Amino acid sequence: MGFASFLGRLLFASIFILSARQMYNDLGTNDSPSAQQFAPKLAVLQGFLNTKFGDEAIQIDVNLLVAAAIVLKGLGGFLFVFGSTFGAYLMVYYLAFTTPVLFDFYKYSYGGDKFNYLLEEFMQGLALLGALLFFLGMKNSLPSKQLKKRIPKAKTT
Repeated sequence: MGFASFLGRLLFASIFILSARQMYNDLGTNDSPSAQQFAPKLAVLQGFLNTKFGDEAIQIDVNLLVAAAIVLKGLGGFLFVFGSTFGAYLMVYYLAFTTPVLFDFYKYSYGGDKFNYLLEEFMQGLALLGALLFFLGMKNSLPSKQLKKRIPKAKTT
């Protein structure tokens, strides 16, 4: 059972680890696919922050956001392989913050190609998030050390 659990965690985390590796390979360029994906969403967020806080609002760099995603996915996936709940929490944070932002299907008309693609990716992100929450729930519900019942010894006369 232990090997099957390790193999399952390894296969699950490989999605995050390989994605983080690909993002890392493309990090230095300004026209990287990750930066292009995050840039329009970040512009909307930056506009919102500027309306609330004025021009003193913090300016977020796209490459910094991509680097944060790499750390959350890569480190979280690596730690998750070895059964760490901290790694699972890192991946939960990544999915919870990026899934609704990157896959904004709700901005498109129902039934269109873009809508269907984004809805499919959004649902996949929710499924991964659900699997991580299930792992955390199971990990927290099991006692870390099983108590052994003491069997009383029979007294001899």
